[in-house]
Amino acid sequence: MRKDLLPGEQVITVTRPQPRKLAFPGLLFILVPALGAFASAWIVKGEPARLVPLITGEWTFWLVAVCVAGVAWILLGYCLPRLLRWHATRYELTSRRIVARYGMLRRRDVQISLASVRHVGVSQSLWQRILRSGNISLDTGHGEDTVIPDVPEAAKFRNFVLDAIDELPVGVMYEADRARENDGDAPPYRPWNIREPWDTREQWDTREGGRDER
Repeated sequence: MRKDLLPGEQVITVTRPQPRKLAFPGLLFILVPALGAFASAWIVKGEPARLVPLITGEWTFWLVAVCVAGVAWILLGYCLPRLLRWHATRYELTSRRIVARYGMLRRRDVQISLASVRHVGVSQSLWQRILRSGNISLDTGHGEDTVIPDVPEAAKFRNFVLDAIDELPVGVMYEADRARENDGDAPPYRPWNIREPWDTREQWDTREGGRDER
């Protein structure tokens, strides 16, 4: 991440999705080898022949091979891909942007400039509330929210985002507002962020050509 930073940009936090989705694959990773070893030992002892007399000792190798193949298929075909998918997903918050990276071989990146964020929301299911994770929604003012799913410590991550937005340089916010002004759906630009503390809205309207009511 360091080599991808912009001049003056700093990393605030880097995290991955809450690992609750790895609970079932992790349980299988423990139980399946144990069940496979038990089944293989049961076959080697000749127990299948007691249940089905047609099964002879010649079947032992193939039955054990089926058990081993089944264990390998579950571990490599189900558990491992989910672990790699979780490990390859990263959420990075810097002093200028939020970057969500997905995938290893097929990489997909989502980058959102903090200067364009107008609202930060958190939605949580029951399990997410218990685990203190949540989905972070970012409103950039284009009528469609960007959702970052299953962020751990969602409330803390949201506070980090809000603090980073508050600490953005005035020039960055100014350029973002000017970009929204050029958007046909954006409201007219008014430089409230750089007004003097004693100025009122009526005074700004007067400076823009309105009637002086002072």
